Amino acid sequence: MTARHSESPNPSTRIWHTRVEDGPDDRAAIRRINLSAFPGPLEADLVDALRADRQAWLPWSSWIAEDTDGTVVGFALLTRCHIDDVPALALGPCAVLADQQRGGAGSATIRAALDAARAAGESLVVVLGHAPYYPRFGFTPASGYGIRPPFEVPDENMMALVLDPDRPVPSGTIRYAAAFGV
Repeated sequence: MTARHSESPNPSTRIWHTRVEDGPDDRAAIRRINLSAFPGPLEADLVDALRADRQAWLPWSSWIAEDTDGTVVGFALLTRCHIDDVPALALGPCAVLADQQRGGAGSATIRAALDAARAAGESLVVVLGHAPYYPRFGFTPASGYGIRPPFEVPDENMMALVLDPDRPVPSGTIRYAAAFGV
């Protein structure tokens, strides 16, 4: 699966080529991105652990953004989680190389991952993230659906996105993949 995504209709805005992770070179690039974007190896190690978890990993759910020269610069991941016992998806980690941030690569990979989730028939995505950032994709506070994390977090940072409004939205506690350690 591949796609092209732009953050705005502005003609000068960069359009990113996005695609599903494919093979060891992409895995190494994703690790480099996470090590560049975060202060330590926690997120890079988490992605590796999630990739090894057959219950959490979905083959279509790890998306990358490539620069015009083919360099992988952005990454977004969806993995299986549950709201009580109902399957859902968790978004994250998401990252962009430090020197490429604020150029739309992160948004492009998130949009590609969410589009793939819709195409796969998924109905709900949760994310723990920056309250000002994720609403641009349609995320709203998860508490509005009766969804709560298994740990204390400010309400505005735990968000949910309903992908299929024709299906019931589960309520309850988020149960993350074991690699998250919660």
